[in-house]
Amino acid sequence: MDKIDQRLISALRHNARASLSELALELGVSRTTVRSRIERLQRSGDIVGFTVVLKSETARDPVRALMMLGIEGRGTDRILRQLNGLSAVRATHSTNGRWDLIVELGTTSLEEIDGVISQIRRFDGVVSSETNLLLSTRKASA
Repeated sequence: MDKIDQRLISALRHNARASLSELALELGVSRTTVRSRIERLQRSGDIVGFTVVLKSETARDPVRALMMLGIEGRGTDRILRQLNGLSAVRATHSTNGRWDLIVELGTTSLEEIDGVISQIRRFDGVVSSETNLLLSTRKASA
């Protein structure tokens, strides 16, 4: 993948509905080049699809956050069961590195998310956490 492919993917991430002409103008290449590169990136599996982000998908949870958790010992399975029982938990992800789990949270208010974060921090075996509020979503998977 060269710099033109990378710029093309970036342009498509910004606006997947851009016409071949618009993309060609932005990249400084021909429409034929844009079309052949998109087709090649699809065949190679680098581009696996295109998606739409609906306003309703982000409006469901006006307050969203990612909470990273450090877990002591072998309590991960138990903590996952506790997390999955909370209505504010949208997804849980295991990961490597500093954090053991990443938890996607969604609530209707800051007060509600604060309560959920406090509740999770009190789980037996959670030894550290860091939470980041999500301010905007530019692309979401379907």
